[in-house]
Amino acid sequence: MTTPRLARRLKTPDAVLVGLGAMIGAGVFAGFAPAARAAGGWLLAALAVAAVVAYCNATSSARLAALYPESGGTYVYGRRRLGDLWGYLAGWGFVIGKTASCAAMALTFGAYAFPGHERVTALAAVAAVTALNLFGVRKSALATRIVVGLVVAVLTAVAVAGVTGPHAPSGGGPEVSGWGVLQAAGLLFFAFAGYARIATLGEEVEEPARTIPRAIPIALGITLVVYTAVAIAALTALGPARLAASTAPLADVVQAAGAGRLAPVVRAGAAVAALGALLTLVLGVSRTVFAMARDRHLPHVLSAVHPGRRNPHRAEAVVGLAVLLLVLFVDLRGAIGFSSFGVLVYYAIANASAFTLESARRLVPVVGLLGCLVLAATLPLPSVLWGLAMFAVGAGVWLIRRRGGARTA
Repeated sequence: MTTPRLARRLKTPDAVLVGLGAMIGAGVFAGFAPAARAAGGWLLAALAVAAVVAYCNATSSARLAALYPESGGTYVYGRRRLGDLWGYLAGWGFVIGKTASCAAMALTFGAYAFPGHERVTALAAVAAVTALNLFGVRKSALATRIVVGLVVAVLTAVAVAGVTGPHAPSGGGPEVSGWGVLQAAGLLFFAFAGYARIATLGEEVEEPARTIPRAIPIALGITLVVYTAVAIAALTALGPARLAASTAPLADVVQAAGAGRLAPVVRAGAAVAALGALLTLVLGVSRTVFAMARDRHLPHVLSAVHPGRRNPHRAEAVVGLAVLLLVLFVDLRGAIGFSSFGVLVYYAIANASAFTLESARRLVPVVGLLGCLVLAATLPLPSVLWGLAMFAVGAGVWLIRRRGGARTA
């Protein structure tokens, strides 16, 4: 029997848009306020730290994805470069953490699109996104193109209004420490993490050795420009203190700038951004589930490829069902910190994998690895403890499975 393979249909613009759809999402509409509470007027410094770590991670991911153009991302790289356990833990962390992120994005969409009926709206969104992904990755990429265009237009309007409107008084804001800047960077890093989606789709990208190393830095660079413009606008219009206290910072930016008529547009943009992030998250998680099932780390039945559309339809359906259950039963207020811990460990394994490549280019993965570990350590203590527990459970499952395989061999 031959191992089922996915169809290569995505070109460089499609891959860039998948990354942009994952990064320029709901996080930018809410993430600056908690980051400002930690970093105050040093928000841009925290953004720069997050961008440096993200650049290192993106560079390591791009090099590895070009060498191993398969579905699964760091799950594949860790297994190939570090051993089965590390690849498994990367895949475990990605699937568990990002499934929680899917539910968070669905609930964010519900809160913006239909306040007061968040869960029902979120359930409908998950069902619609899962159905879209089941119809094939090309259609998902087309939808992502539309979402990215709308969100970037909204963020551009916010940035222009914030910079050109009345300026907030300088000074104020919370007292800042180096630890606070690092904590803010850890929170902002969550908004950069979507470039992994390009790598997890490696088996569906045309000419992956050329396309992926191009697509990842392009997507990251565009995202950094957008985030920097929005951060400057927010600090200019609100100042650190008001930004830190805001529950809807970008809507408050346009209000403070005298462009209140844009507030409904910003709300609509936030809803669209959350929907776009949900779309690409489900896409990426299902590909990692598919890769792990193909290697029998998850039930092998999930490795099936649809004979007509050539997509992992069973993995997509199971991921969609898991997100639906989370939306129904779980309070996900702490899910962002929990997911961030998993994402940072995921990228730490990616950097460690890239370190084992040629010795002449080891500085970037070293900086990326240390940056991921430091930012993970700055997250709130409950997130760190739950994250460590999650990985301990994953390691236990791997050990039980390995011992069971040894007995049957």
